[in-house]
Amino acid sequence: MKILVTGGLGFIGSHTVVELQNAGYEVVIIDDLSNASEDVLDGIEAITGKRPEFEKLDLRDRNAVSAFFKKYADVSGAIHFAASKAVGESVHKPLLYYENNLSSLVYLLKELTEKASANFIFSSSCTVYGQADELPITESAPVKPAESPYGNTKQIGEEIIRDTAKVYENFKAIALRYFNPIGAHESVEIGELPLGVPQNLVPFITQTAAGLRDELSVFGNDYPTEDGTCVRDYIHVVDLAKAHVKALTRLVESENKSNYEVFNLGTGTGSSVLEVINTFEEVSGVQLPYKIVDRREGDVVAAYADTEHANNELGWKSELTLADALDSAWKWEKKVRGIK
Repeated sequence: MKILVTGGLGFIGSHTVVELQNAGYEVVIIDDLSNASEDVLDGIEAITGKRPEFEKLDLRDRNAVSAFFKKYADVSGAIHFAASKAVGESVHKPLLYYENNLSSLVYLLKELTEKASANFIFSSSCTVYGQADELPITESAPVKPAESPYGNTKQIGEEIIRDTAKVYENFKAIALRYFNPIGAHESVEIGELPLGVPQNLVPFITQTAAGLRDELSVFGNDYPTEDGTCVRDYIHVVDLAKAHVKALTRLVESENKSNYEVFNLGTGTGSSVLEVINTFEEVSGVQLPYKIVDRREGDVVAAYADTEHANNELGWKSELTLADALDSAWKWEKKVRGIK
């Protein structure tokens, strides 16, 4: 069975391609290389022994998307990662986010719904919950007005998919609401490698430890949390990738309860920014220079998952710890930078 993975050379996408190939799926990747490198194909091949097919393509180009599906008529499903994803940047560049994240989704769904049957996994986010009323967050928690244009594209994206699944019986979809993916593959062949200045905490931590950044900025220490810093549910990217295979297989084997389902993917444990810094220092032996700066627009106070639904329905749960993830992220950073 051939599966399209959009954004398949990115951080989460590449790890998911590895798990798909290990599970016996054929994979073809679409990536525009705006935040990834074609070299990632080498890492995927080194781990799995197989090089996935790859097409460099901008999903905002409707004609190019249509031509892709003519060329790869045997694609029977898609996992859609390709999107701009920095909360802070989205606040300052809202139109970029709406164009990139929504037009690409629509063009993809137009092609998939023309097939006799199609399975679709959507890379969503816990940002759809905003600042949740109750913690941990269940799938039945209300979707709040988004705190950022990025979060809004995930909300609108889910609505588009839900509405599509209502009218196309041949189309089945699962939205996976991630919490905070971190880490790298244990082989250190693939990992998180953002182009430019990292927008996420852990790559900024590892780059600071490697000497690429002078110091780490902690955005606010006056939140109503135990140490005043934001709390998030940090999940190892390999655990997250395995959940995508479980979700896809659920659709392939028609185990889904409806044409559109939603699952939270997290560990169920919240860790503060300072806890992450302290844990990194423990596993790496490196002292991190950091400073407290003003809060960042778009950040919620705390978010961590209730994982019971994913545990019971998908038969999946996270297995790797925060320390495991940070250790692998540091090993990856050292490899990339040539640090012994």
